[in-house]
Amino acid sequence: MFRHHLAFVAAAAALVSALPAQAALPKLVGTVGPGFDISLKQGGVAVKRLKPGKYTFVVVDRSSMHNFHLIGRGVNIDSGIGRRSTKTYTITLRAGTYRFLCDPHELAMKGTFRVSP
Repeated sequence: MFRHHLAFVAAAAALVSALPAQAALPKLVGTVGPGFDISLKQGGVAVKRLKPGKYTFVVVDRSSMHNFHLIGRGVNIDSGIGRRSTKTYTITLRAGTYRFLCDPHELAMKGTFRVSP
């Protein structure tokens, strides 16, 4: 009986160690305000190009007169105007061009990036 229990524990441990570790998704941070600033960064660096895939997307809206609006293939996230907030999303980026902007101040507060393999 003890031998069977030991064999089961050993088999379970081998199975668990064979499973791949769940990797954290790459993190993007979109920030708007408090002044007339808008940015999208990864690891503190402005985003110009990304690879396709899943990302954790954090929106930090620091002003009630701005919004952070991300638009692209299958993505349309808007922090909304009139409130300050921090929200986290999981998004999937596909090949193409994406843009982010503050809707009320679109001419001055905007940016783009490409997603390609």
